[in-house]
This record gives sequence, C-alpha cells and structure tokens, in this order.
Amino acid sequence: MHVLVVHNRYASAQPSGENKVVDQEVALLRGAGHRVEVFERRSDDIAARSLPGKVAVPLLVPWNPAVRKELAARLRAERPDVVHVHNVFPLLSPAVLAACADAGVPAVATLHNYTQVCPPGTLQRDGGPCTECVGSTPLPAVRHGCYRSSRLATVPLAVSMSVNRRRWWSGVERFFCISAAQRDVLVRAGMPAERLAVKHNFVPDPDARRSGAGEHVLYLGRLAEAKGVRLLMAAWDEIAASGGVGVPLVIAGAGPLEPEVTAWAAGRDDVRYVGLYDTAQCRQAIARSVAVVAPSTWLEAFGLVVVEAMAAGVPVVAAGHGAFVELVEEGVTGLLHRPGEPASLASRIRRIAGEPVRNREMGQAARRRYEQGFSPAVGLERLVDEYRTAIAGRSALARGGDTRASRGDGDSR
Repeated sequence: MHVLVVHNRYASAQPSGENKVVDQEVALLRGAGHRVEVFERRSDDIAARSLPGKVAVPLLVPWNPAVRKELAARLRAERPDVVHVHNVFPLLSPAVLAACADAGVPAVATLHNYTQVCPPGTLQRDGGPCTECVGSTPLPAVRHGCYRSSRLATVPLAVSMSVNRRRWWSGVERFFCISAAQRDVLVRAGMPAERLAVKHNFVPDPDARRSGAGEHVLYLGRLAEAKGVRLLMAAWDEIAASGGVGVPLVIAGAGPLEPEVTAWAAGRDDVRYVGLYDTAQCRQAIARSVAVVAPSTWLEAFGLVVVEAMAAGVPVVAAGHGAFVELVEEGVTGLLHRPGEPASLASRIRRIAGEPVRNREMGQAARRRYEQGFSPAVGLERLVDEYRTAIAGRSALARGGDTRASRGDGDSR
C-alpha cells in the first residue's frame, strides 16, 4: 500500500505525543513493507521567518492556498492509495483536504484531540472541563481567550473551525478516534458517526520492563495545568505530611509550569525534577517505577504514557475520566482517582505504593492488557484495515458520483 502522511510537527522544545505517534506509525508501516512518504511542515521553522512572515502565520491557520497547490501537485504525480492527515495547525490548514479532493485521493484523519469541536482542542477552561463550543459556534472560546489565554490568538482557530466544518466532515472518508470516550463527545457534537472509527494508538514493545518493586513514582509529560501537575504537587505534599510512601516522586518533562515545579522540588529529598528525558531515558524511568501517575484535569483523548507504562508492566494511577476510564481497569491494571481532587490522588498513590504484592499483580495484568490491545501487531492490523475501508468507500463513491463536490466541499477557494 502507498500512503502519504500529512502532519504539522509541533515545536521540538516541548514533548509531543502526536509527533511520537506519527513517527511510530510511519516506522510500523514501513517495517511491514508499505510505501510511506511524508508531507509536513514544522512549527520550529516559524522562528526563522521574517517579521512579515511571522505576522502572516495566523492568516494561514484557516486556509493556506500554497499548501493546497503544492500537495495537489504531489498527489497527482505520485498517486498514493490514501492520505493520512494528522495535525494541520498552524502551517498546513484544512487546505490539505481540498488538495486530496482535487487529486481524487481518499483521505483519513486521526483526531488526536478535540479541535473539531473546541478551538484549543482541550475541552477545558480555567482549569476545569468546558463544552460551551461543542455542537455550537466557537464564539465562547474567543470571548474567554481559550487558546494561550488570548482572544487574538484564539480567533484564527475559531475561524478555521467555523469555515471548515463542512469540509472536514465531508472531505474525510474515515476519522480515527483514539478512544471511545473521544468518539462519544464528537458524535454528540454532530459529527458523522458512520465515519468515526475507534483506533487506539499503539506503543512499541519497550526494551525495558519492570523486574523488581520499583524505585520511584513517576510523572512523565508536559508540565502544564491541564496535565494535573499542580494537582500532583498538592497531593504529594499531603503524602509527605503523613510520612511519605518510601520512594521519591520523579517528575520528567518540560512546559509552562517548569519554573514552579523546579522551585517546589528544590531542596527536597522526596522529589526529583529531572527535566526533559529522551526516548531511552523515558523507557528506563518507566521500567523503574512503582507506578506512573497521569492526573490530567482535562478529558484526555487517549493517554500515551498510560499505555507505555502498561507495556513495561507498570500499573498506573490516573484521573477517572476521559479515555483513562477505558484504558485503566480499576483495581486490575491500575487505580483511578476522582478528577481534580488532591486527597483522592494522594490516597491512590499511597495504596498502589503500599501494597507490593497487589502492585506486582496489577503490573502483570497491565502488560497482558497491552499485548491484547496496544501492541504493534494490533496497531498495524487495525490501521491497514481502516485504510482499506476508506479506499473502498472512496471507490464506491466515485462509481456512484461524488455528490459532496456538488455541495461546495470541493470549491476553489
């Protein structure tokens, strides 16, 4: 199969689960003998642009005509079987869908977050869940400045969501939701249920698995409010005040809360902030964990670190909402805490660290869950099946006449 992957890579200064997923899927497909090429833009390149070029970036978010022209020409020349779209913000834009229509190549899209129904894609505002824009207009997001706490920065995302809604919903043969929880939200928002397939992300089998009891509790991810970092600090302070759990908390990652985390961890024996780990260091840190903690306050669409822990045979303490509820089987592969409650998170950490026999059993069950649902073999089979479904659907549509073009979804804007 010939696949063209379309992706706007996030800035490399901070960890990106999406970049990781894209790279792993490309490697998986190539390893299975498929021909895979990449059409991408990099957010890192924005810094090298001239001042006028930087000023123009927000104008490209809703529509980038140069990308449409370049991608359509490439599709006509190379004729891939399917185009797999990932992130298009900020330099690609939904113009990539028009390019696919221009060249008559079917498109599928992985929905890594909630940008189809929420401009910043988080379903969160002011530290709590928010669904004001779901199934409605994105005006509330602009009013509240939901992206980077800025009304001006939110406008391009809101405009893109409004003017490209029909293009997304009619120009993509199959949407890949990365959890059933995400799919439920999108169906309630009015997205076409028949095109929304649940395709969990897979995780490569790590070269390091837990062999002993573990040396630390681990938080691994972006240091941001939505990831529950402040919640974790409050919970750990409560644990420390009651005598601790016998192992330190290790925090690995980078993000806007890094100065706050650094100051909080300074001078403490029970906390270590280690900065940003590379892939090998992440795997080693996970394999040495008593448990991995995922306390997100927003409704995670998946939770890559949860599955990475499962792959290493390590149980998880996660927030009891969003995709975590389907990833973590309570009391079997890990524990779920009440979202947003430090006391609940603290009690679950105490429990998972204080019952070593049960902890080992949960780790073993987590590994079995990984093998059954999130291994490369499972990921490859599901991905190729969905590609074939999209190609077959496009072929049937072509034989019957593409009625979507007559609705204006293939316009020449």
